[in-house]
Amino acid sequence: MELYGAVIPTADDEPVDADDIQHLLPPDTLTPADRYQELFVAVQMNEIFSDSKTFVDCVPRHDPEYILNEYRANCAREDFDLRQFVLDNFTAEEAPPDCFVANRELSLAEHIDSLWDVLTRRPRKHPKRSSLLALPHDYVVPGGRFSELYYWDSYFTMLGLLDRKRSDLLRSMADNFAYLIDTYGHVPNGTRNYYLSRSQPPVFCLMVDLFETGGIHKALDYLPQLRKEYAFWMDGADDLRPGEAHRRCVRMADGAWLNRYWDDRDGPREESYFEDVTTARASTRPAHDVYRDLRAAAESGWDFSSRWQTDPHSLATIRTTAIVPVDLNCLLFKLERQIARLCAQAGEIQAADDFIQRANDRQTAINKYFWRESEGAYMDYDWQLQQQRDNLTAATVVPLFVEMASPEQANAVADTIRQRLLAPGGISTTELGHTGQQWDRPNGWAPLQWLAIRGLLNYCHTDLAAEIREHWLTIVAELYRAEGKLVEKYVLRPTLEHAKGGEYPLQDGFGWTNGVTARLLRDDPAHSANRCHAIL
Repeated sequence: MELYGAVIPTADDEPVDADDIQHLLPPDTLTPADRYQELFVAVQMNEIFSDSKTFVDCVPRHDPEYILNEYRANCAREDFDLRQFVLDNFTAEEAPPDCFVANRELSLAEHIDSLWDVLTRRPRKHPKRSSLLALPHDYVVPGGRFSELYYWDSYFTMLGLLDRKRSDLLRSMADNFAYLIDTYGHVPNGTRNYYLSRSQPPVFCLMVDLFETGGIHKALDYLPQLRKEYAFWMDGADDLRPGEAHRRCVRMADGAWLNRYWDDRDGPREESYFEDVTTARASTRPAHDVYRDLRAAAESGWDFSSRWQTDPHSLATIRTTAIVPVDLNCLLFKLERQIARLCAQAGEIQAADDFIQRANDRQTAINKYFWRESEGAYMDYDWQLQQQRDNLTAATVVPLFVEMASPEQANAVADTIRQRLLAPGGISTTELGHTGQQWDRPNGWAPLQWLAIRGLLNYCHTDLAAEIREHWLTIVAELYRAEGKLVEKYVLRPTLEHAKGGEYPLQDGFGWTNGVTARLLRDDPAHSANRCHAIL
C-alpha cells in the first residue's frame, strides 16, 4: 500500500535482500510527540482514537512539517474538526478482524503453525516518517495492536519456530536482533522510535542459545552483541558510590552492583499518553517521577502489576525505579556467565575470568538481597528503603531457570509455588487479585509458565513442572475449542471468561502464547490439547 512514497510492510511483500542493510531508510529521529507537538497532545488528550497507540503508529499522508503547519493555521477556526483533520492527514494500520480465527478443521498445533505466516512481516520498503524502525529481514509480531517486533516477546515466540523447524524465519529473527544491537547499542522495547529510550528483559542471551541449538549460528558469533548489550545495562556502574544509582545500575550499601529497570525519558509514554497523564494526576508525587516509573515498568514487561506499587490498588503509587528486581538480575547473571564462556572459547582468558567474577559477585548479591529463607522464595528488594519487598511473584522461578539456585533453595521455591502460586490454569503472576492490573491474579501469561516449567525441570521437580504444563495446555485448549484462537493472556481457571485488566482490550494472535504452547504440546504429545479442534 503506497503511503507518502513508501510501502507498509505486509505479509505479502518480498523480503529485503540480506546485502541491502546499508540501504535501509534511517529512522525518524523525532518521535510522534516530538514531531507533532501540540497536535499530538490534542489528538491524545481528546481521545481521537480509542487506543492511544493507534495515533503513534499512524503513517503521515503528507510531510509532517506541512501537517503541523496546517494544524496551527486552522485549529482556532470555529468549524475545525480535529478528528476529520487527523483522518485526512494520517493512515492508521488495521488488522483484519478475523485473521487469527482458526479453520475448524485444524488442530490447535496446526492452527499455531498456520499463524506464523499471518504474524510474519516481510519488509520491502519502509513507510517514510512513520514511527516504525526499519529492519533488514523478516520478523514475527505478537498480533493485534502489536504490529512491530518486540524484544522479550520474541524469545518465547522463537520456541515455537524452533519446534516447527522454521529455520529460515528463526535465522531472520537472529539477524534482526544482532542488527538492532549493532545499530542502537541495545534492543529497544519494540521497533518503534518511541520505544528507543528503553529496552525489555535482556533475553538476547537466551535467544543465542536457541540459535546454536537450532543450528542457525554458533553462539560465539554473537559475542560482540552480547558485550554491547551488557555495556548498555551496566552504563555508569563504575562511577557509583555505595547507595547511589545511575540509569539501570544500583550500587548497594555493601558496594555490590545490581540492576533495575529504567527509561531515559520522563514524560508520558507516547503510546499510552492519555492513560499516563491520568495516572500522574492521581498521584501526590511529581508527575515526571510517576512517568519515569511507568516507563520503567514497561521496560520490565510486567506493565502493570502490584509488584511495582506501594498500594496494590493504585497505579499512581508505582515505584519501579526504587525496586531492584530478582528476574532482571538473574538474566544479567546468565549474560555474564555466557560472555565468560564465549570469551574462554575465543581464547580471551582474562576477559573470561573477569566475567566469571562478575557473575559470582552478582550471585552472592542475589542471595543476600533477594533470598528470603522464611518465605522459601526470592523477592524483589527496595533499594531506597533498604528492605525486601513483601509481595511474592512468579519472578521467584527465574533463579531456577538460569540455574543459580542451590538445590535447597530450589526445593523451597517449588514448595512455595505449589502452596501459594499454583492455580487451576498454571502459575499465577502474583498472589494479589482484583487490582485492575493485567499482571496480577487471576491472569496468567505464557512466558511465566515457560520459565517456571523449565526452572523446575532444571532441579528435577518433574511432577510440579508437568502439573503446570497440564494446567496451561488445558485452559489454552478450552478457549481455542470455543473461539478458535489464542490470546495474549488467560484467566487461570476453567472458564471461557476473557482475561481483563490493563490499558487495552485482550489481544488475539498471539506470538508468545503460540510459541510456548507449541513447544509444550511437543513436550507432552499425549495431552488432549494436541487433538483439540475449534467448534465454531
